Amino acid sequence: MAAKANGIAAKRLTNAEYAQNFTDLHPPLTDHEALVEADRCYFCHDAPCMAACPTSINIPMFIRQISTGLPKNAAKTIFDQNILGGMCARVCPTETLCEEVCVREVAEGKPVKIGMLQRYATDELMAEKKHPYNRAKPTGKKVAVLGGGPAGLACAHRLSMRGHDVTIFEARKKAGGLNEYGIAAYKTVDDFAAQEVQFILSIGGITIKTGKAPKLPDLQKNFDSVFLGFGLQGVNALGAKNEDADGVEDAVHYIAELRQAKDVSKLPVGRRVLVIGGGMTAIDIAIQSKLLGAEDVTVLYRRGAEHMKASAYEQELAQTKGVKIKHWVQPRKVLTKGKTAIGLKCDYTKMDKGKLVPTGETLEIPADMIFKAIGQTAINVTGGALALIDGRIKIDAEKRTSVNGIWAGGDCAAGGKDLTVAAVDDGRRAAESIHVYLMS
Repeated sequence: MAAKANGIAAKRLTNAEYAQNFTDLHPPLTDHEALVEADRCYFCHDAPCMAACPTSINIPMFIRQISTGLPKNAAKTIFDQNILGGMCARVCPTETLCEEVCVREVAEGKPVKIGMLQRYATDELMAEKKHPYNRAKPTGKKVAVLGGGPAGLACAHRLSMRGHDVTIFEARKKAGGLNEYGIAAYKTVDDFAAQEVQFILSIGGITIKTGKAPKLPDLQKNFDSVFLGFGLQGVNALGAKNEDADGVEDAVHYIAELRQAKDVSKLPVGRRVLVIGGGMTAIDIAIQSKLLGAEDVTVLYRRGAEHMKASAYEQELAQTKGVKIKHWVQPRKVLTKGKTAIGLKCDYTKMDKGKLVPTGETLEIPADMIFKAIGQTAINVTGGALALIDGRIKIDAEKRTSVNGIWAGGDCAAGGKDLTVAAVDDGRRAAESIHVYLMS
């Protein structure tokens, strides 16, 4: 991190301000609030919310269980489909999934707070410190899971339930993947990602080896099957001149550092911050820069608001936190003084016959810190052994790869939605397929 670049400094706020800024974005529902909200559900027979959920959670069922005073039963209904339901309740874009199609939303513009109710239920059960599932009789089969993120954890848990012994190999110091290193700090407080990992491991039969990234042939040799869920390893280049200048940072790496920081006041941030990108990572780093004390934060996106991957809700959230969003601009050059970034030169853009093109006009925007949030890219760590599609692992409907005995899911697999909840679904489906393979 370029902490010595002009305008970049730590401790911009008081300790009280940092504590307030990084509290829970949405405090949990009280018992009374949960009952009132659950009573708003129509318990639809053909529940569109359930169809919109990537993990197909029986949403009307778990809300009814809450309304009848059985939140732990509701949690079991959720965990049957999504063992990481606690984190998904916090980070899922419910406003574009289950809540968007809620009948209450369609009729009144105010959906049932499905995500908040899911958090209420899962928190109740996880607080018991007793795992809700038991392992089946041991099968003697061993499965390797490469990657300890949402896909890998979901796969490992379901395989353990089926009686298989699972070893998760995680290259980083902690398991959790995106949940541990990539989610905005204000969305998951109190070290919840680590708590959820321990909750999953408490079923037994799962061993995690951190700081390990074994080669695929070794895994094939020593295990009966393999699941690959290592996410995206690379970072897309900006493609602008001088993008390696001091003060230009990768948003993914900065968020990871923030999430692991014991004292956020020690993280340096600029006074004038520019964020390049239009997805969730761009919104997350922009808001967190503001929370760290940046005075002026602007998100730059090359297309219009309707094209941004970040939902309308997330865009509005950023703006309520004081973040500005500027559309139809594309970086051309990082302006520097010596080796230090002092701003961006950008092209105005437009759509012409379906293609994004510069208008011929430019603008210069001063900044002392610039974040690249333009997505990650796959890195082929399989040594060319597996078929790929656009750099990601080719899989079928059961998450099988082109090589017998190897499955894949999550962001490293082709066709994924780059969502935590979708990765969990991949892991669970792969585990069921692996179980059939091992027992046939």
